[in-house]
Amino acid sequence: MSTKAHLSAVVGAVALILSTGVGAVAAGGTTTIASPASDPFYTPPAHLASYAPGAVLRSRPVTLATFAALPLKVTAWQLLYRTTDHAGAPEATVTTVLRPAGAAPKGVISYQIAEDAGAPQCAPSYTLRAGTDFEPVNQAEGLLIDAAVAQGFAVSVPDYEGPDGDFGAARQPGYAVLDGVRAAQHFESLGLSGPHTPVGIWGYSGGSLASGWAAQVQPTYAPELNVRGVALGGFVTNIPQTLLKINGGVGAGLIVSVLQHLAATVPAVAKLINSYVTPAGKAMLATGARQCETANVTEYAFTNLNKYLTLPLSQLLAMPAVKAAVDGLNLGGTTPTAPLFVYHAVNDELVPIASTDATVASYCSRGGDVTYTRDSLSEHIVLAFTGAPSALSWLSTRLTGGAAPSGCSTKTVLTMLLSPTGLSGGAKLLLADALALLGQPIGQF
Repeated sequence: MSTKAHLSAVVGAVALILSTGVGAVAAGGTTTIASPASDPFYTPPAHLASYAPGAVLRSRPVTLATFAALPLKVTAWQLLYRTTDHAGAPEATVTTVLRPAGAAPKGVISYQIAEDAGAPQCAPSYTLRAGTDFEPVNQAEGLLIDAAVAQGFAVSVPDYEGPDGDFGAARQPGYAVLDGVRAAQHFESLGLSGPHTPVGIWGYSGGSLASGWAAQVQPTYAPELNVRGVALGGFVTNIPQTLLKINGGVGAGLIVSVLQHLAATVPAVAKLINSYVTPAGKAMLATGARQCETANVTEYAFTNLNKYLTLPLSQLLAMPAVKAAVDGLNLGGTTPTAPLFVYHAVNDELVPIASTDATVASYCSRGGDVTYTRDSLSEHIVLAFTGAPSALSWLSTRLTGGAAPSGCSTKTVLTMLLSPTGLSGGAKLLLADALALLGQPIGQF
């Protein structure tokens, strides 16, 4: 297919998806699904420690939908499974698993949605279901999940923050991702081949942070998994630098969304809030902790947290006790053994590319295999979708037997969308989503 034909296909599919999706959302009904906070399915059995990590504790079929409004023809279940929290204790969380129509899955991809909030109703297992609340930021990533299923892969979408919404915790999200893959492999209805199943891990923005932890802890926590590749976009590697980057900007509501939940896992952050946040600031953070990403980003855009602190945010984060604790949440301390595909916008307005550059360099200096693309034209939200075709194509090649390039490579391009894999993969991705929105079964095509 020529470049012109590819672009025509992409434009046509975009128009179809937007017109269909908007109509579906407008016709959406009221919430009929119980939130995880009031749904007994999420309550683990007694003696949780007696179960191995990744053990399936409970399962049920579920109906998924685009933007919670248009039911998808895809076979899906929720699995409650045993995993490990940030302190090393057993806990249970849920993954949503999807099986493609037709032949047995070619492998499994764990896709981490950028939840970026800790309230129970923000969990992917809730937001992906038909009849739930409209949460467009997270639900838009369902289009990428559908595309992965359409290429013949089973997909696991874990609630990687765990039952308490522990945003930003070190290691714990990685455990949840890997145990979600184990649970998928144990679940016979998915038709996977156990530990031999080719595994891919994929996440963007907040989802890349969880995916990065999965890549780092996998060699010691889940060495039996056959992880063929990890794709990380809008790669969050340094939480303090990201907080400073977004403070006062369009994404400032993300601080309001996650800071209270970060405090639950980092005592130094809790002390910071108690000691230096004004009463108005504490009220704002409490409200943000009860809301999902879209509401917080909309309500608190351009909020400068310095107005709600007795010291500037930069000075608080530089305090030795706080810095030592929060720096422990940053990626880069150990190097993944699985090959990585990293993509990031040069002009990313939310996640500073300098942090990503530094983490990639640290991986490479210790023998990691990293294919890194820096996109000059995109910004953060745009690259989530313009970079996705290349990321999915790279993962598909890895999971179906193609060897990853050894060593490290870095290139800066105008836009990933115009690369060969961006054009061909973009057409496939949009066609898959268009067919799904038209009510076709999601499977290999």
